[in-house]
Amino acid sequence: MTFSRPHRDDVILCAASLFLGLALWSLGVHSNGSRHLLPDWAALVPLGVLGALELMRRSRPNINLVIGTAAVVADQFTVGNLGSVLIFTDLMYAAVVYGPPALARRLPISTGLITVAVTVTAVAWLQTPQALLIGVITGIVSFGPALTGATLRNHREAAEAARLRAEQTALLAEMDRSQAVVAERARMARELHDMVANHLSAIAIHSTAALSIDSAETSREALGVIRENSVQGLAEMRRLIGLLRETAADEEPVAVPSLDGLGSLLEQARTNGSASGLDFVLEDARPPGEALPAPVELAAYRIVQESLTNAIKHAAPGTVTVRVGRSDGLLTVAVDSPYGERPGPRAPGSGSGLVGMRERTELLGGEFRAAAQGTWWRVRAVLPAEEKAANAW
Repeated sequence: MTFSRPHRDDVILCAASLFLGLALWSLGVHSNGSRHLLPDWAALVPLGVLGALELMRRSRPNINLVIGTAAVVADQFTVGNLGSVLIFTDLMYAAVVYGPPALARRLPISTGLITVAVTVTAVAWLQTPQALLIGVITGIVSFGPALTGATLRNHREAAEAARLRAEQTALLAEMDRSQAVVAERARMARELHDMVANHLSAIAIHSTAALSIDSAETSREALGVIRENSVQGLAEMRRLIGLLRETAADEEPVAVPSLDGLGSLLEQARTNGSASGLDFVLEDARPPGEALPAPVELAAYRIVQESLTNAIKHAAPGTVTVRVGRSDGLLTVAVDSPYGERPGPRAPGSGSGLVGMRERTELLGGEFRAAAQGTWWRVRAVLPAEEKAANAW
């Protein structure tokens, strides 16, 4: 068994207790009076034992309680010392505060039962009202310190539990903040990619065509397309910057693209894809006058925009068909483009466009598929068209 270094407060308490007990003994102040069987100096033995136990009141509270109980019982056979009784009450208190949880739960109950048993036994044996004082003293020495220690320990454990809950709440809040930052960064990345990739792809294709074909008319046409996409890309970038800035309360919100702009989007795609032999057709089967939640409108618009960008970069010559329909509370967006080898320049791709379209769809609780089927590359997204979809964004 190893003994740890005693706490400074326990050392002070031990010295003070021994000094008080020696002072009372030297002054002839005894607690038992004539009820003793041993010489007067014998009272110093229990006092010394109990005083030494004070040094281990924090490290060995359960052992201290057993030895201390035996010492205070032995004190009853001497002239008695009030200091010994006071030290035992502190040992009882320390056993509850610093002892194992099981001991802390049992001591208040057991000492309460002992106090009741001693009171009943004393009254039945002595049959005098003064016999009640024995039960009162027993309760003060045992039950009182145990109950006080249990109360303090409960308050201490409640405070520790509250502190841990506060730390966990702060940790969860930090995790939520981190996840929100990551989600916002991912949303910004998708928005930036979908806005800029279309224009930059057209610029890359037409600039490559202008460099590879030695024709003034072709170069002039390519430069016109490059200028138009540069201006539109710059406008989109300004819109994104406007979304990121903190707007004042009196400023109007920045417009968000919607499906009503699909006609202009396809017209721009025809201009950009004409050099690659592509044509674009829109089949809008949505019922007129039925509004969609803004997140659904934006997601559907970006899916069509990215699909057209991929078609301009990779599709074989032919017709790209965009179909939009709404039924049974669902919005369906489908883009079919010719799949195969194509002549002329190609713009490089990273594959992030498909990832972004899938993420947009899944964030709204929809379904997304993109795959080659024969001579066609088919993109299909099914989005919930109800108002609850706005809360998933």
